[in-house]
Amino acid sequence: MQKEIKINTESIQLDQFLKWANIVVSGGEAKNIIQDGNVLVNQEVEYSRGRKLYSGDRVELLGGKTIYIVSRD
Repeated sequence: MQKEIKINTESIQLDQFLKWANIVVSGGEAKNIIQDGNVLVNQEVEYSRGRKLYSGDRVELLGGKTIYIVSRD
């Protein structure tokens, strides 16, 4: 399943995106799942919570069924 998540800015940090998309409830939770290697950005494991995402980037959680696609208004 794919879900498009619209952002209002040119880019967004990965940890902020996870909160914006309601994938996690807190920054601490985002930090933990990223540092544990459970987040894929464009099909590659991403360990940096400050990774900038742009329109067209794809984010998913390991073992998850949803792919979150970053889009811009």
